[in-house]
Amino acid sequence: MPKHKKTHKKVTSDGSFGPRYGAMVRKKYREVMDKMKDKDTRCPRCQTKGSIRRLSVGIWHCKKCEATFTGGAYLVSTPRGEESLRVAKRKQRELEVVE
Repeated sequence: MPKHKKTHKKVTSDGSFGPRYGAMVRKKYREVMDKMKDKDTRCPRCQTKGSIRRLSVGIWHCKKCEATFTGGAYLVSTPRGEESLRVAKRKQRELEVVE
């Protein structure tokens, strides 16, 4: 009987589901979880990479500068949130020009 070397497969975040729930659901889950746990995410206050952790849905915390802020459920900043920030900054500039 030949001796086989045991090899371990790399398992992604959706590996715990096994064959259940369908391929597309597992793929979407993996994409969301990979973005949420991305190490390249920067803190909006101190711009440090990899120090952001999610406390609960929409609440994020930076370990380095101790900043706690709101964001998206799975992402630190959402496209809608970025748009709102741009609009608010533009309105602030308009008010400064008027005064």
